[in-house]
Amino acid sequence: MAAHTTVADHTAALPDGLRAAARALVAVVEEALPGTGALWHGHPAWSLGAEPGLSPACYVRGCSSYVTLGLWRGKEPAAPSGRPEPGARGTAQVRLRSPEDVDAALFADRLSRARALEGSGPSPGPALRERRGR
Repeated sequence: MAAHTTVADHTAALPDGLRAAARALVAVVEEALPGTGALWHGHPAWSLGAEPGLSPACYVRGCSSYVTLGLWRGKEPAAPSGRPEPGARGTAQVRLRSPEDVDAALFADRLSRARALEGSGPSPGPALRERRGR
């Protein structure tokens, strides 16, 4: 995928079917974490810190046949529905293939939990700052 400068550019460049899923997903994320989205490491990410990548909350990544919603602290606490699925290092993710796969209520709840967890203790954000020398 070509380099993009905004979340909208990144989303617009996805294939038709995935573009609709990504737009629906981005709308949910933007409602939960307004004004915090930016491109970080080549894909849209939303952070709770002062700049992209500081206290990251989630990302949206377009792949060849699906769009991924990744939550940095998605395992805290585990989702009773099993969605999103646990990943490495405290993360969780869900793969979406169409707008119908976007569970707005579930994802808004998980993003709300991410915001609440930010004030409750260590997250991947501080470790990232240490590696970057901040």
